[in-house]
Amino acid sequence: MPKLIGSSQVVVQIDGLTIDELAGNVATQDDTISIAYVTVSEPTAEPWLTLDYDEWLCVRKGKMVLHYGDGETMEVNAGDTCFVAKGERFRPVFPVAPTEYVPVCLPAFRPDRCHREEGDEPSDVTSKLLKLHKMDGDEKKEEPEVMGCLVGEGQTRDPDILYHMCEKPRWEEAVKSQKAYFPPTFEQDGFFTHATAVPQRLIDTANHFYQSSKAEWICLQVSRSALTSVGIITKDEDGLPVGDAGVPDQIKQNRWICPHIYGGIPTIESLGILTKIHPMVRDEKGAFLNITGLTDN
Repeated sequence: MPKLIGSSQVVVQIDGLTIDELAGNVATQDDTISIAYVTVSEPTAEPWLTLDYDEWLCVRKGKMVLHYGDGETMEVNAGDTCFVAKGERFRPVFPVAPTEYVPVCLPAFRPDRCHREEGDEPSDVTSKLLKLHKMDGDEKKEEPEVMGCLVGEGQTRDPDILYHMCEKPRWEEAVKSQKAYFPPTFEQDGFFTHATAVPQRLIDTANHFYQSSKAEWICLQVSRSALTSVGIITKDEDGLPVGDAGVPDQIKQNRWICPHIYGGIPTIESLGILTKIHPMVRDEKGAFLNITGLTDN
């Protein structure tokens, strides 16, 4: 069903340039894609940029001139859409005002994915973006949100890190066969793989859904952006059942948002999808007690 996932957020407002993020890591707390509306109220220019994402630039009013290569330029006029591939170096210049355009980034914009050639000291634009994306090193920053819902006191998350808990023998079999891993309830659940973004929620989740399994369990730490780079999209959605096990009241009452990976988890090491494997500790009755390296601090 349709649902509201966030609202427009002003992420830049300086020197005749205003950027309203409509979807992304600030507006909707989702790293899958970012969409913004940019208004240029006086002629200006960006520094040279190199992106770690693909970007579509859709000009609605005015025009921009993209400098690239060895002194080459491209005019993008009102009504035009330009594509800039990941890794390409370019410089946007806005010779007329007003100019308005819509940038779409896949995966979503983050300051560490946008390399700006602006000298040794970060500009005011970069400093504000780092702060909004919780990348400024300020230990007193506010608690992070997941799609508009507070993660909770003492709970932390990195927007690129996802966790999936699984039976160790199933994962090892997938690795041995060099095939993607799929959980046993993948088809029943709706052709996606359940994941968790907040490590402090893992034990409660495991004890609700997986305690009946007698196998040894592990927790996979995977990269959302690496999954996206091979065409596997992760959506942040309401909590959903796992097999025949319903959603616990804790998830419903606290409006937890849960990442769902629409595909399996590739096991090929060179893809950089799996970043760590954490052992899961259980008691003699099968209850999950701890995840080494995640919940034992």
